Amino acid sequence: MCKQLFVAALVLLSVPAAAGRHCPMVGGATWYGPGFAGRRTASVERFDPLAMTLASRCLPFGTRLRITDLRTGRSAIGRVNDRGPYTRGNIVDLSAGLARRVGLTGRDVVRLQIVR
Repeated sequence: MCKQLFVAALVLLSVPAAAGRHCPMVGGATWYGPGFAGRRTASVERFDPLAMTLASRCLPFGTRLRITDLRTGRSAIGRVNDRGPYTRGNIVDLSAGLARRVGLTGRDVVRLQIVR
């Protein structure tokens, strides 16, 4: 019971206050992966670097987004399951698998579109 309450509290605390406010839909993106494999994300699921997931500071967990790399023109759909990025100027951090799918190799500018 205590463990369940602790996990529930962590999930609630990880939701940013700005979740209901405007979230930038065009901006910088980077990727993360190998060093975080198997660790718990802010949504309490295990991080899989090859999954089609991403971190956002202001979108709710489970939000599905079409991410388009404006440099390559390639796009893919990913799901928010973590919080971040913590690098100034970036709006999302992509898993390594999602970054590879859109052709992002370093830091690029991406466009986000919510998929219903």
